[in-house]
Amino acid sequence: MTRISRFAAIPIFAMAILLMSTGCRKSQDQTAANANTAQNPSTDPACANLAPTASDSTAAAPAGTSASSSAPAPSQSTPVAESGGQSASTSTAPEDPGYGVAQPVAYATQPPPALPDYEQPQAPGDGYLWTPGYWAWAPAGYYWVPGAWVQAPYEGALWTPGYWGFWGGRYGFYRGYWGRHIGFYGGINYGFGYIGFGYGGGYWNGGHFNYNRTVNNVNVSIVRNVYSYNVVNRTNITRVSFNGGSGGVQVRARPQELVALREQHTAPMSTQIQHEQAARADRAQFAAVNHGRPANLVVSHPIAADRNVRAPEAMQQQHQAMQQQRQATPQRQAAPQRQATPERQAAPQRQAAPQRQAAPQRQAAPERQVAPQRQAAPQRQTAPQRQAAPQRQAAPQRQAAPQRQAAPQRQEERPKK
Repeated sequence: MTRISRFAAIPIFAMAILLMSTGCRKSQDQTAANANTAQNPSTDPACANLAPTASDSTAAAPAGTSASSSAPAPSQSTPVAESGGQSASTSTAPEDPGYGVAQPVAYATQPPPALPDYEQPQAPGDGYLWTPGYWAWAPAGYYWVPGAWVQAPYEGALWTPGYWGFWGGRYGFYRGYWGRHIGFYGGINYGFGYIGFGYGGGYWNGGHFNYNRTVNNVNVSIVRNVYSYNVVNRTNITRVSFNGGSGGVQVRARPQELVALREQHTAPMSTQIQHEQAARADRAQFAAVNHGRPANLVVSHPIAADRNVRAPEAMQQQHQAMQQQRQATPQRQAAPQRQATPERQAAPQRQAAPQRQAAPQRQAAPERQVAPQRQAAPQRQTAPQRQAAPQRQAAPQRQAAPQRQAAPQRQEERPKK
């Protein structure tokens, strides 16, 4: 019996070891799953600034919607560029930084200086977007165009910054533009939400631009449309200001950026061109003078938008559809006005019966009690004139009867006897 019990215990130990190993594997798998979940950042509403692609099943917005519509909760993760100035999805820069669509507006044989570090001025109000500073070219060399808050030319407009790209042995500047989505800007980290891919500084929603307070200098007493979302920024630590070439940012455009690049755009406004020309006229803004440290890094005053700037046709159609939705939804949601029973409880106005109790005016009978004028009967009591009867008491004249007592003359007859 002892030998049998010993042999019977062997399978029990084997089963116990198998269960322990299975449990460890499940625990490791669960731990790995939790780790992957923790590494995935929560969705950022500013992901709606990226153009959807046909192969992107988790696009920020459908192809028929605009970034200016009610902001969805996109399932795309926040754009995060890898350290070292190279995107995770790319390895080498393309031959043409403009991808056959954009054309340079200026050329230089030398790369631009590094981007200077500066503080952003406060947002002046709703509808202004931050346009980062950049190095522009003139025959005298590179000069710095200060960053500025610019009023959006139309609802839903987003600014894609310009960038320098190396191609064909020289550096070309590809100018920025306004559009419905953020396009390719060379993977340059301009800061303040422009981390090299997309734009995390805010998004359009319901006709207003919502500002991310973590990357923008916003005064909530002036701008009320704000939110907070931490934008990961781990790229371009050296402040490199150009794409491709030796020492440049080696980043290719992603599918969303290529879609935005081929969309209809709006060129920089005349007010923006004037801003650039003003910087060119200032000798102190040239790198040959300031050695890459310009005195005027930003401008505190905002730049107004040009008048009558037409949005792309696709955005105009979307704006009309959204306006119809806005005009329809308030009527349906006008039920809160019915619940605005406080207006019915405005019976205090009915209780304004104090006006009816203005009977004090009827009690103004004191005017009728002006009877004191009737009591002016003292004039009738002038009867003292009737008491002037003392004139009738002048009867003493009738008491002159002493003349009848002249009888003593009769007593004179007695001596005759």
